Amino acid sequence: MDIRKKIRIGELLREKNYITESQLKVALNEQKTSGKRLGEVLQDLGYVTETQMLQLVSEQLGVKLVKASDLKIDEDAKRLIPENLARKLGVVPIKADGNKIIIATNDPANVYAYDELERTTKKEIYPYVVVKDDLLLLLEKIYGTGDRLYKTAEDVSKKLLRAGKDELLDNLSDDAPVVNLVDGIIGKAVSDGASDIHIEPDEDKLRIRYRIDGILIEVLSLNSTLHPAITSRLKIMSGMNIAEKRVPQDGRFKIVASGKDIDFRVSTLPTNFGEKLVLRILDRSKALLDLKNIGMDDYNLSVYESIVSKPYGIILISGPTGSGKTTTLYATLNKLNSPDKNIVTVEDPIEYNFKLINQVQTDETAGVTFASALRSILRQDPDIIMVGEIRDKETAEIAIQASLTGHLVLSTIHTNDSVSSVVRLVDMGIENFLVSSSLIGVVGQRLVRKICKSCKKSYRPEKELIERLGIKNEDLLFYRGEGCPDCKYTGYSGRIGIYEVLKIDNQIKNMITKGKSIDEIRTVAMQNGFKTMYDSGLEIAKSGITSIEEVLRVTVISGE
Repeated sequence: MDIRKKIRIGELLREKNYITESQLKVALNEQKTSGKRLGEVLQDLGYVTETQMLQLVSEQLGVKLVKASDLKIDEDAKRLIPENLARKLGVVPIKADGNKIIIATNDPANVYAYDELERTTKKEIYPYVVVKDDLLLLLEKIYGTGDRLYKTAEDVSKKLLRAGKDELLDNLSDDAPVVNLVDGIIGKAVSDGASDIHIEPDEDKLRIRYRIDGILIEVLSLNSTLHPAITSRLKIMSGMNIAEKRVPQDGRFKIVASGKDIDFRVSTLPTNFGEKLVLRILDRSKALLDLKNIGMDDYNLSVYESIVSKPYGIILISGPTGSGKTTTLYATLNKLNSPDKNIVTVEDPIEYNFKLINQVQTDETAGVTFASALRSILRQDPDIIMVGEIRDKETAEIAIQASLTGHLVLSTIHTNDSVSSVVRLVDMGIENFLVSSSLIGVVGQRLVRKICKSCKKSYRPEKELIERLGIKNEDLLFYRGEGCPDCKYTGYSGRIGIYEVLKIDNQIKNMITKGKSIDEIRTVAMQNGFKTMYDSGLEIAKSGITSIEEVLRVTVISGE
């Protein structure tokens, strides 16, 4: 059986008299403009049925054309091919037998898929051939709702081809199949626990990716003709201008899923192949509002609580986008919230509503920026102020003046770690003595994936890794997830924060005033008990909550 045999489907169909020479020429011309595979074009034109074509190809390759009802799925085979890879390549794992694995595919001549599967599974690939509907049924049986989306997408694509005119997109975006497709993409993301949905047009396809536990996973690869309809539908839902495609836009909408309010923040970005959309999913029911539950260890928690108990000064939460800064801010506000305090926030967006706290949403089109709102807040007799982000000199200056006049100010800043935040303020143009006078503490944080409890296994790391980590105990065990249905074969389920808390004591204040470097400040802080994010991550890796690979993915080893 030579599954890597070169098949020239057009010539083969012509030789077998399934199509005529003129039909082949028409199909080849259509292929040049559509970019589709020749077999798809021949089916779309009605010259050949899918079964006829697959029967011919399977005979040439020496593989079986089978029905989904005749196949029994083996769980061992399912473990070898992760869901995202199966969807990407359009294959279904059927049976693992020794050094080979049997798969079902609708594209038996796709040698690239075989190569990738062999690299992933380390086994020889033996394909069965199935029609497309059977492939979708098998994927549905194994992996769930995603394949209903493929079927819906196919219906929309056919309708678009019939419509053929861009002016029909406005009406089509409200059409039932398009609505069902968009609702399905959103619903699956929510049920899968995604934090973001990326809708990305490419030259010949539309890629749908979910960010789950901090990692982007491709879940759908659709026909590029679907892009305008999906984009228009989401723009309408988000209150955007569907006619404007040349400039970025922002919008939002809300749905109710499983009795919970789910907010979506939507942004568009023009690219060379069309507008990319990103949907940030804000599930308010998942908000962690207790500092003791966000993952901060006892030592860092005690240091942080001593900082937030101060009556005035600035506290910064640092880290990149998606590192959980807002969660830490909200948990802090929840701890400080009481009837005898006037707490006011300015946010973009407001992700969780608090009782007793006055929350302001920024609106740049109306002139409500972080800086302008902050000026107004200071006239409202506040005790505690929370600013969503310090992103410019103007906001930083107002926040510092507020802290120097008796207010406790909480905010976030985009830096790599806590110590870097000190220098970032100086780089914004703030005088060193103002930074040292106002700043009382900085938290650096990252999110790491937690090992799946269902498939967690211990192992003894290699000696080279032990030496690199600076660990003296060579008998130390680490943990990792082997992959199972519960974690969709990723080895991880859920996330937890790792933190470093820099308390700005008098010694650090003096160093800031004198303009000392990041490394000098960090060295002194560590001498005084400062625990880095890496050290915090190493502790939870030793305890089996996360893997050492996750810690090294988001932090730098102390001293490297």
